[in-house]
Amino acid sequence: MEAFFHWWRWLYDTTGINLTIFYDAFDRTRFIAGFFTTLQLSASCILLSVVIGVVGAWLQGSRLVITRHLLYWYIQFFRNTPPLVQLYFFYFGVGALLKVPGGEPMVSNVAWATLGLSMYAGAFNIEIFRSGIESVPRATLEAAQSFGFSRLQAYRHIVLPLAFRVCLPALNNNLVNLVKTTSIAYAIAVPEMLYVASQIWSDANNVKEMMNVLLLCYVALVGVFVWVMNRWERAMKMPGFGA
Repeated sequence: MEAFFHWWRWLYDTTGINLTIFYDAFDRTRFIAGFFTTLQLSASCILLSVVIGVVGAWLQGSRLVITRHLLYWYIQFFRNTPPLVQLYFFYFGVGALLKVPGGEPMVSNVAWATLGLSMYAGAFNIEIFRSGIESVPRATLEAAQSFGFSRLQAYRHIVLPLAFRVCLPALNNNLVNLVKTTSIAYAIAVPEMLYVASQIWSDANNVKEMMNVLLLCYVALVGVFVWVMNRWERAMKMPGFGA
């Protein structure tokens, strides 16, 4: 392994290609940490945004007018404003009001990034799940009710599983976009890949090399995620229903 690291140092000395993450232990450690932070942030945002989508789609059928109106304006706000502006609003706006005695913030930048990005993607997920729910035949819901299912039971056991199969392609696209959008957490100093890469190229003056490494890492990360989601989509198909 030492020979591998020394080879990258030799490459820099002879060609000027400066990939410090391969021969400098400090840069390598912080870049790996940034990669795993990106993974954790992506996983947390995906999970929370799907929960928001499922719950929000169900609440769209609420009998309470105020619930439907609040949900409508939530969707409009998060779908029609840039996610970076939303992130700044949460971190600098709301976050400035939530401080413990002494001035320390009550909520970390990672938590604000997770919440902001999840609510952004969740607004799209609500509409995606709504379209899937509307594709379920009315007769199916009536049949569930005739067997004594409550509205929540019918939604959980019958409507949602069927709707999920219909909306999975659109959901996949939104979640892939969410994984890529996690890079804007850089703006509030979340130590994910882009933030760490910028620190490395500032120290080592290797912008060109680190930009290429960053691009390849995101291509690999998103590529694996797309492959997993596509396999899941094929496994979830029902003959005669959905795509």
